[in-house]
This record gives sequence, C-alpha cells and structure tokens, in this order.
Amino acid sequence: MTQDTWLILLHQLLFQGMFFAKNLLLERRLGHPIRGFNPEANLSIAFFVLFICVALWLSLSPDTHRTTGLPSGLTQATAGLLMLTSLGIAVASLKDLGDSWRVGVIEEQQTELIEQGVYRFSRNPYFLAYLLMFAAYTILLQSFFLLVLSVIGFGLVHGMILREERYLAGKHAADYERYRQRVPRYLNLRKAIGWTPRS
Repeated sequence: MTQDTWLILLHQLLFQGMFFAKNLLLERRLGHPIRGFNPEANLSIAFFVLFICVALWLSLSPDTHRTTGLPSGLTQATAGLLMLTSLGIAVASLKDLGDSWRVGVIEEQQTELIEQGVYRFSRNPYFLAYLLMFAAYTILLQSFFLLVLSVIGFGLVHGMILREERYLAGKHAADYERYRQRVPRYLNLRKAIGWTPRS
C-alpha cells in the first residue's frame, strides 16, 4: 500500500470511528433510534461509502490517474491539513450537538436547537467536515474523477441539508428563523477566525 492509502485509512479510522461511537453510545443512552431512513440520508450514506472506496482504490496506483503534475509532498501536506481540519470540525460537531445528534431526519422526534460551540459559525458543521474530506482526497490523489464525484457529493449533501432545514423550521419556527438569519448554512469564515474588517 502507498502512503496515500495509509493516510486515507487513518483519516477514515478516526472519522468513522467517532461517528459510530457517537451513534452507538447515544442510542444506548436515549433508548430509541437516532437513525432516520429518509431517501436523502440513505442515498448520501451510500455515496459516501462509494467515494471512500474509489479514493482507496485510486490510492493503490497513484501514478495512473494524477492529472495536475503537482509535487506529491505539496498535495500530501495540503490534504493532510484539510483532513485534520475535517476531523477537528467533526469532533466539535458531535460534541456540541449532544443528544440532538441524529443521522438523517426523524420527523416524530423533537430535538433541541443547538446554537452554541461550532454551531455559532456554521449551521451544518458535520456536513462541512465531509466536504473538506472530499476536497482533501481529491487534492491528495490529484484525480479528476474524484473532483467530479466531489461535485456530485456536494449536491447530495446540499439536499440533505435542505431536508433538515425544513424539519428544523417546522419544529422550531421563529427560533430557527432567527438562527438561520444569523449563522450561514456552511461557514462564516470571518467569524470563525475572529477577523473583523476595519471601518
């Protein structure tokens, strides 16, 4: 196996390990399902598995698909930074969402609207972590095919987000509308890095 393969495997071990641990512990504590079986979530999860498998397959023979000619050291460093960032955002997302964490939408359940922690900067930080993962693997492997899959993945993630927004608007009404007006769907970079423009 190549260095790229090991890097992807390590990232997935940490990323998916956190995901499954959170799901298992939360479901056991709450005593009811936390997985929604709506089409958007099912399709997206299947796509995430496909994307990761394709990335691993490409990483086994990197010289057959690189399209940019960039030095591997540069792409590994950039991808590594994006992977670390995605892990950090994922950890913060899982921690800050607490018992409101769900996989997909479960219409009959009422969850608390979370506005603190990483959710001050993004309404969808865990999905943002997935988008960073797409970017990291695409840069690492310099693959046009992964770039195409990343665009498709963004569309699927966006569809999941729109479904969740409808659910939250229905459950939290005016509170969610105020939150939506204050915090962007993906990221308020200025607020996240604490930068304010000079007047």
